[in-house]
Amino acid sequence: MARIPPTPKRPPKKATALELRAAIRDEALRLGFDAVGFAAASLDPGARALRLQRLGQFVADGWMGDMGWMGERREERADPQTLWPQARTVVSLAMNYAPAHDPREAQQDTSRAAISVYAQGSDYHAVMKTKLKALGRFIWDVYRHDIKVFVDTAPVMEKPAAQAAGLGWQGKHTNLLSRNFGSWLFLGELLLSAELPADAPESDHCGQCHACIDACPTNAFPEPYRLDARRCISYLTIEHEGPIDRALRPLLGNRIYGCDDCLAACPWNKFAQAARDTTLAPRPSLAAPALADLATLDDARFRRHFAGTAIKRSGRARLLRNVAYALGNSADRAAALPAVERLLEDDSALVRGAAVWALAQLAPEDFVRRRSVATDPDAGVQAEWNGG
Repeated sequence: MARIPPTPKRPPKKATALELRAAIRDEALRLGFDAVGFAAASLDPGARALRLQRLGQFVADGWMGDMGWMGERREERADPQTLWPQARTVVSLAMNYAPAHDPREAQQDTSRAAISVYAQGSDYHAVMKTKLKALGRFIWDVYRHDIKVFVDTAPVMEKPAAQAAGLGWQGKHTNLLSRNFGSWLFLGELLLSAELPADAPESDHCGQCHACIDACPTNAFPEPYRLDARRCISYLTIEHEGPIDRALRPLLGNRIYGCDDCLAACPWNKFAQAARDTTLAPRPSLAAPALADLATLDDARFRRHFAGTAIKRSGRARLLRNVAYALGNSADRAAALPAVERLLEDDSALVRGAAVWALAQLAPEDFVRRRSVATDPDAGVQAEWNGG
């Protein structure tokens, strides 16, 4: 959460609520946001109770996995005015990051890595926050209304907020869907001390479709609109800190950072247009990098290669763990085996353990021969040599 510091330079411009709302929308679009919506910061008791109930059930079921922070500050997550009592309006903002082609095509060449679309360009947190702060600065400098900005960095339930502001609806894959942009929207919020007219909330347009649920490689949706993060490839490859469950490793395929399958399967994407912000465009080096090349990255090269991207935040060990699993799933044994051999000597026990599994997939006879003499000092790696 960021608060725009006051820098008064001239008397505030007087504006009606409708005029201020129009000015904020115009400035947001000028700054490069693709969609803007307004909702009341106050929730009626029923809506607030429903948000708390859904969040509480998710946590109680243990579906958040390692993301224990999701069980914290629940009251603030459910209610913007609990987070900031001065808030009167939630301005929900979105940027389109739709790819120019179906991202699932990257899964066809198993010698190369499949990276989620959102992570192939500049880190959206930085891109969005820069624009949000600029919008907040405009509101303060011109109209002198207090604001706070958020982009995936504070306890704000962004998707319900966006739906309340009319930007889209939470689909059966639990992500926001838009009739104009399909599945591909980054979200941010601005809490405003002024009370502005609200947009009509968006209704659900999923109907009887279940394409997203059918597309999930790991069956991470126990039922429509509910996600068990512990089985979600995006969670497993980005948030999960330890070894990934052995039963799920083959299902990762060559996905080393995130998964777009449920997003890409949605029929509403036929209305999506490719992202217009060039900072979000995929970097050529991240579109489909060779797994064997990624396996050579030491810590310094990892930081340089992924500088300015969301991938850097996950850390080298976690990424190379995923690379090792992908190498184990690769059909290109000639290129994969030398890379796995390198990772077997890695400084990170997490990476070495994943490499042991990959060796067992690519060269089971060699794995059996070497298992009897394996003496890794880490208990987790030794457990991998012993078959789990």
